[in-house]
This record gives sequence, C-alpha cells and structure tokens, in this order.
Amino acid sequence: MLISILYYLVLVFNYFIVGYALSMSSVYFLQVIISIFTTIAYVKKTRHLEYRLMGQSQNMIPISVLVPAYNEEVNIVDSIKSMLNINYQNCEIIVINDGSTDNTLQAVIDTFDLHKINFPVREKVPTKKIHGIYYNPDIPRLRLIDKENGGKSDALNAGINLSRYPYFVSVDADSLLETDAILRIAMTFIKNKHTIAVGGIIRISNGCKIEDGKVASAGLAKNLWAKFQTIEYIRSFLVGRIGWSAFNSLLIISGAFGAFQKEPVLQVGGYTTGTVGEDMELVVKLHKYMLSKKYKYGVSFLPDPICWTQVPEDLKTLYRQRRRWQVGLIDVISRHRDMSLNPRFKAIGILAIPYHFLFEMVSPIVEFLGYFMVPLSWYFGFITLDIMILFFISSVFFGVIISISSLVAEEFTNASFIKAQDFMQLVFIGIVENLFYRQMTVFFRLVGIFSARKYKHTWGVMNRRKFARHGEKN
Repeated sequence: MLISILYYLVLVFNYFIVGYALSMSSVYFLQVIISIFTTIAYVKKTRHLEYRLMGQSQNMIPISVLVPAYNEEVNIVDSIKSMLNINYQNCEIIVINDGSTDNTLQAVIDTFDLHKINFPVREKVPTKKIHGIYYNPDIPRLRLIDKENGGKSDALNAGINLSRYPYFVSVDADSLLETDAILRIAMTFIKNKHTIAVGGIIRISNGCKIEDGKVASAGLAKNLWAKFQTIEYIRSFLVGRIGWSAFNSLLIISGAFGAFQKEPVLQVGGYTTGTVGEDMELVVKLHKYMLSKKYKYGVSFLPDPICWTQVPEDLKTLYRQRRRWQVGLIDVISRHRDMSLNPRFKAIGILAIPYHFLFEMVSPIVEFLGYFMVPLSWYFGFITLDIMILFFISSVFFGVIISISSLVAEEFTNASFIKAQDFMQLVFIGIVENLFYRQMTVFFRLVGIFSARKYKHTWGVMNRRKFARHGEKN
C-alpha cells in the first residue's frame, strides 16, 4: 500500500515537472514569434529616419541623463565621454558619486576640470546628504554630485532632485551609449505622449574595442562566461522584454539603461531605497499607480537604442549577480503581491505578475528538482523512458530552439553586432548553455531564494575590468 502511494506521488510529481517545463517553453516560444514580427515592423518604421539631423534639433524633448557611480574609477571617465558624445543636443548629464571609497570622484573632477559650485537643489525626494556639486562652464551639459553613500536608488533620487528636465534616463557608470541611443528613446516619448517609461537593449562590451568613449569595433568576448551571457542577454531583451512590451505588461526596464517621464516617478516617491531590485520595483510601482488612477499610459521596449555594459567574467562575480537578481525579484513580487490575479490591474495582475511568480521566482526550485528527480525516477522504474525524454525535450531542446531563434531575431535589428564568423560560434554556445550553464545559473538563483532575507539589502562587490582600447588585445 505504501509503495503504491509513493509510486503515484512520484508519478504525479514527474508529470507536474514535465507539464511545468512544457508550459514555460511554450510561453518563451510564443514570445519569440512576437519578438521577430515586432522587431521587423519596428525596423521598417525607423529605417529611413534622419537621426543625425534630429539629434541636433532644439525642438526635441529635454532629457536628463543620470549616472550613479560607486567605486567606478576603472571606467567612469570613458562612460562620461560616451555620454558627452551622444547625438542629442537638448540634454544634461548628471553624474552622482555615491560616497565612493576609491578614486571615482577625483578621476571625474580632474579629467573634466570640474569646480565646486553653490547650486540650489530642491529635495523632491528625500536623499542622503549632498557634500557638493561640481561644474565646468566649458562643459555646460555636465554636472557632478558628491553625496553620502546611500545606495543606487538614493543616488538616482539625488539626480532626479538636481535634474532640470521632465524626462530622465538612468545609465550605469560602467556603460557606454551609442550616439543615437537617447534620440531613439526620445522618439518614443514624442510619438506617444502617454508613454511613461522606455527600455532599450543592452549589449555586452566584453570583447569590444573602445576609443574616446565609443565602441570602435564590436566583437565577441573571449571569456567563456561572457559568451554564455551574450546569448542570455539577446534572449532576455529581444524575446522576453519585447514580448511583454507588446501587451503593455513589461515589468523590468534594466537599471543599466532606462528612460522615464519624471512626474509619474515623483508621484510614486522616486526609486525605492533598501532594495536590490530598484529597477523592477520602480516599473511595477508605476504600473500600479497608473492603473489605480485609471490613467492612460504606456511602458515600452525598443530593440535598437544600444547601451554597452560589462558582464562578469569570473564565476564568483556571476554567482553574486544572479543571486542578487533573484533576491530583487522576490522582494518586488512580495511587495506587490496584492496585484497578483487582481482584475483591477488588468494584464499586469492577471498575466505578468503571476508569470513572474511561477516561471521566474519559483522556477529554480522546480527546475532543480526536475534535473534530479526525473532521471532518478526513471532509473528506479517509477516512470517510463518516454516521460524522461519528454522532460529533456521540454527543458533542454526547446531551450536550444529559443536561444537560436533569439539570434535570428537579433539579425533583424538595425544594429546587429554579430559578425558572420561569430554567428556559428554563438549557435554552438546556445546549445552548450542548455546542457551546463543554464543548470548552473538555476542553482545560483536557488541560493538566492533561500538566502533572500540575508541578502535583501546587499549588492555585493562587482569586479570591473578596464575597457579594452582600440588596437589592444583582450
């Protein structure tokens, strides 16, 4: 009797695992289809726009670029140079030194010959104490805030307080912007006045050559971990985020590169401090506020405004990053659990939040158990070989198809960086990641679930590498 009960329990559990994997893969595949058609339509609409002339126009909406920096001396100067080179006349750049303990502050002051000034700041959002504001009249678009350490959210709130313009873009201090990136973002706000937030695609700068704050030549990273992340980023941004954007249900706009209408952000109290998922938290708060007020609004994602950023090249840093992402996701979903399955919040409550709970927050537990339980159940005779093969197809084979489809979607964009000689290498990486790398990151995220309380307020140290110069070897 006991053996029979155990048998049926194991059988039901295995069917659940297989059904879960099939459901998740089906959603991903649907997003791939939406992504390809959306990207093709977007490219057709924007192919003949004269970006060079538009960027010089004073009629474009004014935008503040906010750059929070904590211990970023390695690449902060190149990052600022890339922003000063952008093809967008009507903008200001505000760098916020968040109490760095390295040479970040002095590097910026010395490179751009900045001087401390008296400048009034209206505190619309409470922040930690500001020690000083720096400026050079020969570079009128650039200002530097030096403040007490309060975390990334607090630094961004300080930038919002100092900003003069009704729109702002948040850019990480280890990132580089393409010259037309801000312009393409701005066009979305101009075309639809109800747009309150826009995300842009993130490319990986590992393997690229940098010259005077610009990507002189794009290339595939030599480091294996960075190559795996190249596939991940393409799949995440070109498939997942475009798919949710099509239903105005995008919950995440990357903190590395995101644009917002300032007034709604102020209405929700700015960035939430005390969380490591401040980028997702802000977007969810905006959805919640706009739907509660029954305002018409849009949150969009574009496949070609490019921001280049570094990714971890060592396993320890990669582990800390993925653990932090999972902790941030758990924190945000928990804070806004009242939205889940609530018709008042439309597609966000009915689809987006339940999906992120079931297939993002809980998935590491289900996947991790599946990788062990299904093969063991087959070995001990609880399930047939057909069920194990079905699990393999749903969890691995579909993953390979989705990764390769993401590469195809990438080729439809205006600015595909994949060279012909790199494409087949990435196809191979897309296969291998589903046999090894994916399972490893599932474990990292699993650790994040069980240590969420411990690391809820902890970012961890992210190791930075100096951008490779043009002509140098990686």
